[in-house]
Amino acid sequence: MNDAPPDSGETLTLLLVEDNPGDARLVEEALSDGRIADSLHVVSTGDEALAFVARRGEYADAPRPDLILLDWNLPGTSGEKVLEELGDDPAVNHIPVVVLTGSQAETDVVAAYSNHANACITKSGDPDAYNETIRAFEEFWLSVAQLPAADGDT
Repeated sequence: MNDAPPDSGETLTLLLVEDNPGDARLVEEALSDGRIADSLHVVSTGDEALAFVARRGEYADAPRPDLILLDWNLPGTSGEKVLEELGDDPAVNHIPVVVLTGSQAETDVVAAYSNHANACITKSGDPDAYNETIRAFEEFWLSVAQLPAADGDT
């Protein structure tokens, strides 16, 4: 699935884990014209993210994401804890995770990469700048990066 050429029209299944409805809406709007638009799934807590990826409970029929956009500062089960748990699960630890953070703290960036995040994106307070960042994210992951095969688990 993921080794298709960038212009093949194949969609990418993206899981967005974002507790701020405004930030989630900005991401949805930024991706609305791209190949991710119809395959974007949004959850608002770390527990929901883990259930979605593991296909538990109400997410039993959820598709396996090809890529996860993970807010670092989630209430309850933090983004850091979600990243740790995903990394410890051999069934899903191949899924790239891009951390979103509003934090400027170097310790958060180091912690994300220490837990095997594939990238960190700092959320801009300016909606237009954040929109451009998300579009650049989409362009990179759809046109430049090669994602791991889904192992028949799509």
